[in-house]
Amino acid sequence: MKKKTYALLFTLLLLAFSTLISACGAPATAAEATATATPTPQPTPTLINKNFQSQLSPIPALPRYTCGAWASNRSPGMYSTITIYAKLTHDVQGVAGAPATGVVHFDSYDAPLGSTPISDKGGYVIFYLPLQGRQPHMIPATIDITFTVQGKVVACSQAFFTPA
Repeated sequence: MKKKTYALLFTLLLLAFSTLISACGAPATAAEATATATPTPQPTPTLINKNFQSQLSPIPALPRYTCGAWASNRSPGMYSTITIYAKLTHDVQGVAGAPATGVVHFDSYDAPLGSTPISDKGGYVIFYLPLQGRQPHMIPATIDITFTVQGKVVACSQAFFTPA
């Protein structure tokens, strides 16, 4: 009797699990699948203006004069003297005879570089900057150099240094 009870209980439990699994499964027919599926939105066509590709962006004109500046030592001691170099070019040729000025931007104030050198035939100028402890340890400083050419000011890329 006990065996029959367990067999009946096992059969009923198996039937309940089968019903539960089939109820959670996919629809049996395509009609049921269509009825329960959510509609998918249709993609919106994008119109491409073919004339757009034929329009060219203007190529920017290169500046007549370019210049760059750099420090001889980017991590000097706090009491070192560093050299600041700058070069002025027209196309790829150095420009001679252009006066240059410079300003160093210390952490708490700005100071002009003392001299006004004139560019040599290669377009180079040199400034000497005694730091004298004016810039704190591990704080970067920048230097702006400008040249004057034919009455116009040409600004260089900034030079920089960080006292070690």
